[in-house]
Amino acid sequence: MANCVRCCCWLLVLTLMALAVAAAVVFVRYRNGGQVFPIPGMPGAVDRKYGAALAIALHFFQVQKSGKLVNNTIPWRGDSALDDGKEAGLDLSKGMYDAGDHMKFGFPMAFTATMLSWSVLEYGEAMRAANQRDSAMDALQWIMDYLVNAHPSDDVLYIQVGDPEVDHKCWERPETMTEKRPLTKITPKSPGSDVGAETAAAMAAASLVYKPINKTYSSSLLDHGERLFAFADKYQGSYTRTFPELSTFYNSSTYQDELLWAASWLYHATGNHSYLRYATGKNANDFADLGNPRFFSWDDKRAGTEVLLSRVSFFASQGSDVAQDNVLRLYKQTADAVMCILLPDSETAAFRTEGGLLYVAEWDSLQHPVASAFLAAVYSDYMLTSGKTELSCSGQSFSPADLRQFAKSQADYVLGNNPMEMSYLVGYGDKYPERVHHRGASIPADVDTGCDGQKWLESSKPNPNIATGALVGGPFKNDTFVDKRENVVHNEATTYNSALIAGLLSALLSTSSLSESLS
Repeated sequence: MANCVRCCCWLLVLTLMALAVAAAVVFVRYRNGGQVFPIPGMPGAVDRKYGAALAIALHFFQVQKSGKLVNNTIPWRGDSALDDGKEAGLDLSKGMYDAGDHMKFGFPMAFTATMLSWSVLEYGEAMRAANQRDSAMDALQWIMDYLVNAHPSDDVLYIQVGDPEVDHKCWERPETMTEKRPLTKITPKSPGSDVGAETAAAMAAASLVYKPINKTYSSSLLDHGERLFAFADKYQGSYTRTFPELSTFYNSSTYQDELLWAASWLYHATGNHSYLRYATGKNANDFADLGNPRFFSWDDKRAGTEVLLSRVSFFASQGSDVAQDNVLRLYKQTADAVMCILLPDSETAAFRTEGGLLYVAEWDSLQHPVASAFLAAVYSDYMLTSGKTELSCSGQSFSPADLRQFAKSQADYVLGNNPMEMSYLVGYGDKYPERVHHRGASIPADVDTGCDGQKWLESSKPNPNIATGALVGGPFKNDTFVDKRENVVHNEATTYNSALIAGLLSALLSTSSLSESLS
């Protein structure tokens, strides 16, 4: 097999220049083992709008940090949860609160880390040009340090800190909370393949990010990832089946999609074909549901896996075993179908609001369009980088520019180009939600409410503290929005949504689209 396949084709970058409806692709090339690859180059000029929005979006990770804060610039935030993990002899003080509460849910937190890593891998140089790569890396490091400590041995992973039933009854600042913070872990007798595999994916993806800058840390992350994957695969089961009381919060519909997702990331991180065979062998037949396009989310990783594995197909050398692999071809065909349901002019297009927002679910309605837009931007860049510039949707032909336009439309909707003329990214623009469902933001910094701060929850006044960078849940199906603190369905922000919008904005930063690598 050609060296480019063994290296997972992660050494790929292009400089693109859009001219009207056509795109001219300029490659700077070098040779490696007889193969020709693009090499890393500088992005084009940074789009100021998306650059400003990215800086704001990344700020939310500072708002959500747990533990002893370093170089804290947020006057209403302070140290919190310093004793998390102490009962197990672990330091689980870092990590991030998942939303407007003070829980550390390992499943969405690991997904947040995976998506931050993917964004840096693809668009790190554009982030750097916008002076935002360090902010993204700071957020990633804070989560990865927590996840490493949460995996103290091969077959143990701590997946939660705090009691969600108790936590969700308390309205208080994290700095003053005094409730017990119990720990939840998966073990061979209490399996959780979904959260274990998602954490393995995060470790593998982050190992690629750190490989050029800290090889020791990168190797440690990869070691954790491989051991976690082996654990999750050997002792299969969903964590919300093991702990049914948690299904109210982040219920996992299946665990098999996370196993495929983790195997795909581990293949890219290691070049070990056993991981590729895991994703393309019997497991693909049983779990991938190839041929049926789905939407990407913290719960369902199939569309993300299809796009990630399509990278292998896009960049495989002609005649190689990988290029001839029928299952990989099916993954790419399914990724094509995912793209088709996103394009508004496609006959298979999914539902849009009148304002143009891809609408999949009422709760956290912005999650799916932002996640989909990120995948579309990445896929557009894969197409352009590989020179495969046509997407067929039931006989209709679309270009990478069409995918990029869809991605821009969803980002622009979030930033204020919507019927409400409101930015759903707090702190961006002149009009944005002022009553975000967020405990810390809603209570003055000098107030200790104990557990009973309900008057701050029920207040009709704007939050005294601005949760800058929060991406709220989003509008109703009719494009309207109610800015009430108790409107948790539409007005709560999450760290995983922040990772998704940060990735999307990073993809749109540069006037010349990039598909780069760190391997």
